[in-house]
Amino acid sequence: MGRKLTSDNAERATVRDVAARAGVSPATVSRVLGGTYPVASATRTRVLRAMRELDYVVNAQARALSGGATKSVAFLVDDVTGAFYAHIARGVEQQAKAEGRLCMLCTTDAEPDQVFLIIELMREQNADAVIVVGGAWENEEYEGRLAHYARALDRAGSRLVLVGRPPLAAVDAPATVVEYDNEGGAYAATSHLLASGHRRIAYLGAVKGLVTSSQRLNGFTRAHQAYGLLPDPALILPGEFSREYGRRAVRELLGREAGFTAVMAATDVVAAGALHGLRAAGLRVPEDVALVGYDDIPLASDLFPALTTVHVPQEELGRTAVRLALDRDRYTGAQHIMLGTHVVVRDTAPPPGRSRPRP
Repeated sequence: MGRKLTSDNAERATVRDVAARAGVSPATVSRVLGGTYPVASATRTRVLRAMRELDYVVNAQARALSGGATKSVAFLVDDVTGAFYAHIARGVEQQAKAEGRLCMLCTTDAEPDQVFLIIELMREQNADAVIVVGGAWENEEYEGRLAHYARALDRAGSRLVLVGRPPLAAVDAPATVVEYDNEGGAYAATSHLLASGHRRIAYLGAVKGLVTSSQRLNGFTRAHQAYGLLPDPALILPGEFSREYGRRAVRELLGREAGFTAVMAATDVVAAGALHGLRAAGLRVPEDVALVGYDDIPLASDLFPALTTVHVPQEELGRTAVRLALDRDRYTGAQHIMLGTHVVVRDTAPPPGRSRPRP
């Protein structure tokens, strides 16, 4: 007989304890837990009842070592407080739940070493998919290590999923990619300003080496070229994706009398800071300076005036990532998806003809 255990026992129940309580062999308990071998219905019921009575908890490490799936999806994000990431996370969680998986949220603080540490841990735990969200860095070593882990996860029966970033350069790296038309969104937003007559457009939030930033800046530049123009380098300010940066950047531009009539912010959060900075300087939006953001997080419509921005289908990114990764047999030819973006015209940059840019 196994040990007599209650909920007050310090020791955790084992497979042998469950087997003794159910009157079966430990191997039968393992079959019930693994779900990979047929077990008589009555036997399965006895085992499950014994697990409940003993408050048995599955040892995830043991299951991983035995090759059993943990029925989980890991979601790696730079910053859990960001609304953009939070809405992608909600899409991941909703789809994971629909697929019968638990969703584990892990934060990386945008540190590559932390990303790889968590990926390795999830590989050891036999997670069904490891979803990495956030801008990728333009770095060969980083790309190479990510490709290595993509192969390692694939060998373990798992899947690396990249969301909101381009495919890996290594064509033999098995990864699911769900991105959005980042450059196209910036092109459309800048074109909206140009069509309204703006020719001196400032760009706030150029982050060197970050793919997301590079793509948005490319769209900004291409839109100018389509109008036979080149953006003024003095109006493109390096920075970060924060509200405080948006305020500082506007103060800097106004301090050196840069002479701009519109602002393209790299994110809605940067745009919120820019709006505050413009107001503090006594300028009106959009009468004096038009303003466009990017991402269309809930903050955008709550600002006053409401922010014109680029809509990114955040929740759909998360749902699609889980769906493609867990059902790869069905979506064999669709492991790289690009979702569309579009400009949401609100009050900070009205449609062409509604207001004229002031010199």
